[in-house]
Amino acid sequence: MERNKEHTGMDRLAAKAIRLPDLADYQEGSIVSRTILDKKTGTVTFFAFDQGQGLSEHTTPFDALVYLIEGEAEITISGKSLRVNDGEMVIMPANLPHALRAVKRFKMILTMIRS
Repeated sequence: MERNKEHTGMDRLAAKAIRLPDLADYQEGSIVSRTILDKKTGTVTFFAFDQGQGLSEHTTPFDALVYLIEGEAEITISGKSLRVNDGEMVIMPANLPHALRAVKRFKMILTMIRS
């Protein structure tokens, strides 16, 4: 099944220079996500977390890279807590439990590699 470019937003983002922080605004008490690329081999997703928001502990069968664009997050991987600030990245290995929480509201890019 062919993926719909409108669904991913690819048609509006392709072949353009984009300021990452401008992809979406924060929403009070919420997490905003926007798919940038969605391919069989992986995904790239933009997130904006309001302060105090997070993703509970979970695992994925794929490696993932988190790059913080702005703000501050606490990322926990296999019980080890990391404070991550704008301009920093963390690799979350496949099959290890991880969670994210906004210490301060933050924006990030999540790149997940499926192969």
